[in-house]
Amino acid sequence: MMQQRISTREDYSRRINIVVEYINNHLAGEMDLETLAGVSNFSPYHFHRIVKAFLGEPIGAFITRMRVETAARLLRYTDMPVQDIAYRVGYDVPSSLSKVFKQFYNISPTDYRNNKTYMIMKPLTINANLELNERVVNIEPKQAIYIRLTGDYKTNDYCLAWKKLWDYVRVSGLFTAEMKQICEEQQKSGIIERMLREGKIEHIGIYHDDPKVTESDKLRADVCLTLPKTPEPKGEIGVKQIDGGKYAVYSYQGSYENLGMVYDTIYGKYLPDRGYQLASRPGYEVYLSDPECTAPDKLQTEIYVPIL
Repeated sequence: MMQQRISTREDYSRRINIVVEYINNHLAGEMDLETLAGVSNFSPYHFHRIVKAFLGEPIGAFITRMRVETAARLLRYTDMPVQDIAYRVGYDVPSSLSKVFKQFYNISPTDYRNNKTYMIMKPLTINANLELNERVVNIEPKQAIYIRLTGDYKTNDYCLAWKKLWDYVRVSGLFTAEMKQICEEQQKSGIIERMLREGKIEHIGIYHDDPKVTESDKLRADVCLTLPKTPEPKGEIGVKQIDGGKYAVYSYQGSYENLGMVYDTIYGKYLPDRGYQLASRPGYEVYLSDPECTAPDKLQTEIYVPIL
Protein backbone atom coordinates (compact mmCIF):
# COMPACT_ATOMS: atom_id res chain seq x y z
CA MET A 1 0.00 0.00 0.00
CA MET A 2 2.85 2.39 0.88
CA GLN A 3 4.55 1.70 -2.46
CA GLN A 4 1.27 2.39 -4.27
CA ARG A 5 0.99 5.78 -2.53
CA ILE A 6 4.58 6.66 -3.47
CA SER A 7 3.98 5.63 -7.09
CA THR A 8 0.81 7.76 -7.24
CA ARG A 9 2.61 10.79 -5.84
CA GLU A 10 5.45 10.37 -8.34
CA ASP A 11 2.96 10.06 -11.18
CA TYR A 12 1.11 13.20 -10.06
CA SER A 13 4.41 15.05 -9.76
CA ARG A 14 5.43 14.00 -13.27
CA ARG A 15 2.12 15.20 -14.70
CA ILE A 16 2.38 18.54 -12.87
CA ASN A 17 5.87 18.95 -14.34
CA ILE A 18 4.38 18.49 -17.81
CA VAL A 19 1.86 21.28 -17.08
CA VAL A 20 4.63 23.58 -15.84
CA GLU A 21 6.70 22.92 -18.96
CA TYR A 22 3.67 23.71 -21.10
CA ILE A 23 3.09 26.99 -19.26
CA ASN A 24 6.76 27.99 -19.57
CA ASN A 25 6.59 27.43 -23.32
CA HIS A 26 3.24 29.17 -23.88
CA LEU A 27 3.36 32.36 -21.80
CA ALA A 28 2.39 34.40 -24.86
CA GLY A 29 -0.81 32.44 -25.49
CA GLU A 30 -4.14 31.73 -23.86
CA MET A 31 -4.16 28.92 -21.31
CA ASP A 32 -7.60 27.76 -20.27
CA LEU A 33 -8.46 25.17 -17.67
CA GLU A 34 -9.57 22.55 -20.18
CA THR A 35 -6.32 22.76 -22.14
CA LEU A 36 -4.10 22.54 -19.06
CA ALA A 37 -6.11 19.71 -17.58
CA GLY A 38 -5.83 17.88 -20.89
CA VAL A 39 -2.06 18.36 -20.96
CA SER A 40 -1.81 16.86 -17.47
CA ASN A 41 -4.40 14.13 -18.12
CA PHE A 42 -6.17 15.12 -14.92
CA SER A 43 -9.93 15.56 -14.76
CA PRO A 44 -10.85 19.28 -14.91
CA TYR A 45 -12.87 18.71 -11.73
CA HIS A 46 -9.76 17.72 -9.74
CA PHE A 47 -7.16 19.72 -11.66
CA HIS A 48 -7.23 22.91 -9.56
CA ARG A 49 -6.95 21.08 -6.26
CA ILE A 50 -4.08 18.85 -7.39
CA VAL A 51 -2.11 21.76 -8.88
CA LYS A 52 -2.52 23.87 -5.76
CA ALA A 53 -1.40 20.98 -3.57
CA PHE A 54 1.77 20.40 -5.60
CA LEU A 55 2.69 23.98 -6.59
CA GLY A 56 1.60 25.64 -3.37
CA GLU A 57 -0.59 28.20 -5.17
CA PRO A 58 -3.59 28.19 -7.53
CA ILE A 59 -2.86 27.65 -11.21
CA GLY A 60 -4.02 31.16 -12.13
CA ALA A 61 -1.69 32.74 -9.56
CA PHE A 62 1.18 30.57 -10.78
CA ILE A 63 0.67 31.63 -14.42
CA THR A 64 0.45 35.31 -13.46
CA ARG A 65 3.61 35.07 -11.36
CA MET A 66 5.51 33.36 -14.20
CA ARG A 67 4.46 36.13 -16.58
CA VAL A 68 5.36 39.01 -14.27
CA GLU A 69 8.69 37.52 -13.15
CA THR A 70 9.63 36.86 -16.78
CA ALA A 71 8.74 40.47 -17.63
CA ALA A 72 10.92 41.73 -14.75
CA ARG A 73 13.94 39.82 -16.04
CA LEU A 74 13.41 41.02 -19.62
CA LEU A 75 13.04 44.63 -18.45
CA ARG A 76 16.25 44.53 -16.45
CA TYR A 77 18.44 42.43 -18.73
CA THR A 78 17.30 43.37 -22.27
CA ASP A 79 16.45 46.44 -24.39
CA MET A 80 13.26 44.85 -25.69
CA PRO A 81 10.42 47.43 -25.88
CA VAL A 82 7.85 47.21 -23.08
CA GLN A 83 5.12 46.55 -25.64
CA ASP A 84 7.01 43.55 -27.03
CA ILE A 85 7.65 42.23 -23.52
CA ALA A 86 3.93 42.50 -22.76
CA TYR A 87 3.09 40.44 -25.85
CA ARG A 88 5.81 37.88 -25.08
CA VAL A 89 4.41 37.18 -21.61
CA GLY A 90 0.77 37.01 -22.66
CA TYR A 91 -0.75 40.51 -22.40
CA ASP A 92 -2.58 42.03 -25.37
CA VAL A 93 -1.72 45.60 -24.41
CA PRO A 94 1.11 47.08 -22.29
CA SER A 95 -1.41 48.63 -19.89
CA SER A 96 -2.49 45.14 -18.78
CA LEU A 97 1.09 44.22 -17.93
CA SER A 98 1.56 47.57 -16.16
CA LYS A 99 -1.44 46.98 -13.94
CA VAL A 100 -0.27 43.55 -12.78
CA PHE A 101 3.37 44.64 -12.54
CA LYS A 102 2.42 47.48 -10.20
CA GLN A 103 0.44 45.09 -8.02
CA PHE A 104 3.51 42.86 -7.65
CA TYR A 105 6.31 45.45 -7.38
CA ASN A 106 4.67 48.86 -6.74
CA ILE A 107 6.25 50.37 -9.85
CA SER A 108 5.37 50.47 -13.55
CA PRO A 109 7.42 48.48 -16.08
CA THR A 110 8.67 51.68 -17.74
CA ASP A 111 9.67 53.31 -14.46
CA TYR A 112 11.39 50.11 -13.36
CA ARG A 113 13.44 49.98 -16.56
CA ASN A 114 14.44 53.65 -16.27
CA ASN A 115 15.19 53.57 -12.54
CA LYS A 116 18.22 51.31 -12.22
CA THR A 117 18.42 51.93 -8.47
CA TYR A 118 14.92 50.56 -7.81
CA MET A 119 15.33 47.05 -6.44
CA ILE A 120 12.47 44.63 -6.82
CA MET A 121 15.23 42.08 -7.08
CA LYS A 122 18.03 41.41 -4.63
CA PRO A 123 21.14 43.41 -5.60
CA LEU A 124 23.75 41.92 -7.91
CA THR A 125 27.12 40.78 -6.59
CA ILE A 126 29.47 41.57 -9.48
CA ASN A 127 33.12 40.57 -9.39
CA ALA A 128 34.77 42.92 -11.89
CA ASN A 129 38.00 40.92 -11.69
CA LEU A 130 36.41 37.58 -12.51
CA GLU A 131 37.78 36.29 -15.80
CA LEU A 132 35.56 33.78 -17.61
CA ASN A 133 36.31 32.03 -20.88
CA GLU A 134 33.50 32.84 -23.28
CA ARG A 135 32.36 31.36 -26.56
CA VAL A 136 29.18 31.46 -28.65
CA VAL A 137 27.78 28.17 -29.94
CA ASN A 138 24.78 26.85 -31.84
CA ILE A 139 23.63 23.52 -30.48
CA GLU A 140 21.05 20.92 -31.40
CA PRO A 141 18.21 20.00 -29.02
CA LYS A 142 19.03 17.26 -26.50
CA GLN A 143 16.88 14.58 -24.91
CA ALA A 144 17.38 13.98 -21.21
CA ILE A 145 15.91 12.22 -18.24
CA TYR A 146 15.29 14.53 -15.32
CA ILE A 147 13.93 15.06 -11.83
CA ARG A 148 12.21 18.32 -10.85
CA LEU A 149 13.23 19.89 -7.52
CA THR A 150 11.36 22.76 -5.88
CA GLY A 151 12.85 24.97 -3.18
CA ASP A 152 15.96 26.94 -2.31
CA TYR A 153 18.68 26.25 -4.88
CA LYS A 154 21.27 26.17 -2.10
CA THR A 155 19.55 23.46 -0.04
CA ASN A 156 18.14 21.09 -2.67
CA ASP A 157 19.41 17.51 -2.43
CA TYR A 158 21.04 17.31 -5.87
CA CYS A 159 23.15 14.29 -4.91
CA LEU A 160 20.02 12.24 -4.20
CA ALA A 161 18.51 13.31 -7.53
CA TRP A 162 21.64 12.27 -9.46
CA LYS A 163 21.67 8.97 -7.60
CA LYS A 164 18.05 8.28 -8.57
CA LEU A 165 18.80 9.07 -12.22
CA TRP A 166 21.83 6.79 -12.31
CA ASP A 167 19.95 4.02 -10.50
CA TYR A 168 17.28 4.26 -13.19
CA VAL A 169 19.93 4.07 -15.92
CA ARG A 170 21.24 0.85 -14.40
CA VAL A 171 17.84 -0.87 -14.16
CA SER A 172 16.44 0.37 -17.48
CA GLY A 173 18.89 -1.33 -19.81
CA LEU A 174 20.73 1.89 -20.66
CA PHE A 175 23.89 0.86 -18.86
CA THR A 176 25.81 0.04 -22.03
CA ALA A 177 28.66 -2.42 -22.44
CA GLU A 178 31.04 0.54 -22.66
CA MET A 179 29.80 1.90 -19.34
CA LYS A 180 30.21 -1.52 -17.75
CA GLN A 181 33.77 -1.75 -19.07
CA ILE A 182 34.61 1.63 -17.55
CA CYS A 183 33.19 0.42 -14.25
CA GLU A 184 35.49 -2.60 -14.35
CA GLU A 185 38.53 -0.48 -15.20
CA GLN A 186 38.02 2.26 -12.64
CA GLN A 187 36.71 2.87 -9.18
CA LYS A 188 33.10 3.98 -8.97
CA SER A 189 34.16 7.57 -8.26
CA GLY A 190 36.01 7.70 -11.57
CA ILE A 191 33.33 6.51 -13.97
CA ILE A 192 31.43 9.77 -14.13
CA GLU A 193 34.63 11.82 -14.39
CA ARG A 194 35.87 9.92 -17.44
CA MET A 195 32.53 9.87 -19.21
CA LEU A 196 32.09 13.59 -18.63
CA ARG A 197 35.53 14.34 -20.04
CA GLU A 198 34.81 12.27 -23.14
CA GLY A 199 31.38 13.85 -23.66
CA LYS A 200 29.55 10.51 -23.53
CA ILE A 201 27.03 11.88 -21.05
CA GLU A 202 26.12 15.30 -19.71
CA HIS A 203 25.07 16.26 -16.21
CA ILE A 204 22.89 19.34 -16.68
CA GLY A 205 21.11 21.62 -14.25
CA ILE A 206 18.26 23.83 -15.52
CA TYR A 207 17.20 26.63 -13.19
CA HIS A 208 13.86 28.04 -14.28
CA ASP A 209 13.60 30.92 -11.84
CA ASP A 210 15.79 33.85 -10.87
CA PRO A 211 16.40 33.74 -7.10
CA LYS A 212 16.61 37.54 -7.16
CA VAL A 213 12.99 37.68 -8.28
CA THR A 214 11.30 34.48 -7.06
CA GLU A 215 10.77 33.47 -3.43
CA SER A 216 13.17 30.69 -2.46
CA ASP A 217 10.45 28.14 -1.67
CA LYS A 218 9.07 28.48 -5.22
CA LEU A 219 12.34 28.10 -7.14
CA ARG A 220 12.30 25.27 -9.69
CA ALA A 221 15.32 23.25 -10.85
CA ASP A 222 15.59 20.29 -13.21
CA VAL A 223 18.40 17.80 -12.56
CA CYS A 224 19.06 16.29 -16.00
CA LEU A 225 21.13 13.47 -17.44
CA THR A 226 21.66 13.24 -21.20
CA LEU A 227 22.46 9.80 -22.59
CA PRO A 228 23.10 8.22 -26.01
CA LYS A 229 19.68 6.58 -25.69
CA THR A 230 16.77 8.03 -23.73
CA PRO A 231 14.33 5.77 -21.85
CA GLU A 232 10.65 6.16 -21.19
CA PRO A 233 9.55 8.31 -18.23
CA LYS A 234 8.76 6.51 -15.01
CA GLY A 235 7.40 7.92 -11.77
CA GLU A 236 9.18 11.11 -10.75
CA ILE A 237 11.74 10.63 -13.55
CA GLY A 238 10.60 12.47 -16.63
CA VAL A 239 11.90 12.88 -20.16
CA LYS A 240 12.35 16.32 -21.65
CA GLN A 241 13.96 18.14 -24.55
CA ILE A 242 16.63 20.69 -23.74
CA ASP A 243 16.26 23.48 -26.26
CA GLY A 244 18.83 23.94 -28.97
CA GLY A 245 19.78 27.27 -30.47
CA LYS A 246 22.35 29.99 -29.92
CA TYR A 247 24.07 30.23 -26.53
CA ALA A 248 26.82 32.27 -24.93
CA VAL A 249 28.85 29.76 -22.93
CA TYR A 250 30.95 30.74 -19.91
CA SER A 251 33.51 28.35 -18.42
CA TYR A 252 34.07 28.61 -14.68
CA GLN A 253 36.40 26.76 -12.32
CA GLY A 254 35.61 26.85 -8.64
CA SER A 255 33.19 25.94 -5.90
CA TYR A 256 29.49 25.60 -6.71
CA GLU A 257 28.86 27.90 -3.74
CA ASN A 258 30.20 30.82 -5.81
CA LEU A 259 27.92 30.28 -8.80
CA GLY A 260 25.50 32.98 -7.63
CA MET A 261 28.30 35.56 -7.90
CA VAL A 262 29.32 34.12 -11.28
CA TYR A 263 25.78 34.55 -12.63
CA ASP A 264 25.61 38.13 -11.32
CA THR A 265 28.88 38.92 -13.09
CA ILE A 266 27.69 37.35 -16.34
CA TYR A 267 24.37 39.22 -16.31
CA GLY A 268 25.71 42.46 -14.87
CA LYS A 269 29.00 42.70 -16.77
CA TYR A 270 29.55 40.23 -19.60
CA LEU A 271 26.15 40.27 -21.31
CA PRO A 272 25.72 44.09 -21.30
CA ASP A 273 29.32 44.64 -22.40
CA ARG A 274 28.86 42.25 -25.34
CA GLY A 275 25.46 43.68 -26.28
CA TYR A 276 23.81 40.26 -26.26
CA GLN A 277 20.01 40.02 -26.33
CA LEU A 278 18.55 37.23 -24.22
CA ALA A 279 16.28 34.58 -25.72
CA SER A 280 13.23 33.44 -23.79
CA ARG A 281 14.24 29.79 -23.40
CA PRO A 282 15.93 28.80 -20.12
CA GLY A 283 19.67 28.59 -19.70
CA TYR A 284 21.46 25.73 -18.01
CA GLU A 285 24.65 24.50 -16.40
CA VAL A 286 26.81 21.58 -17.57
CA TYR A 287 28.94 19.97 -14.87
CA LEU A 288 32.25 18.69 -16.22
CA SER A 289 33.61 17.30 -12.95
CA ASP A 290 32.55 14.63 -10.51
CA PRO A 291 32.31 16.37 -7.11
CA GLU A 292 32.93 13.05 -5.36
CA CYS A 293 36.54 13.01 -6.55
CA THR A 294 37.26 16.68 -7.33
CA ALA A 295 38.31 19.42 -4.91
CA PRO A 296 35.75 22.29 -4.75
CA ASP A 297 38.19 24.82 -6.20
CA LYS A 298 38.85 22.50 -9.17
CA LEU A 299 35.23 21.89 -10.19
CA GLN A 300 34.58 22.73 -13.84
CA THR A 301 31.20 24.21 -14.84
CA GLU A 302 29.90 25.57 -18.12
CA ILE A 303 27.04 28.08 -17.98
CA TYR A 304 24.88 28.26 -21.11
CA VAL A 305 22.99 31.58 -21.54
CA PRO A 306 20.44 31.62 -24.41
CA ILE A 307 20.87 34.58 -26.76
CA LEU A 308 19.26 35.80 -29.97
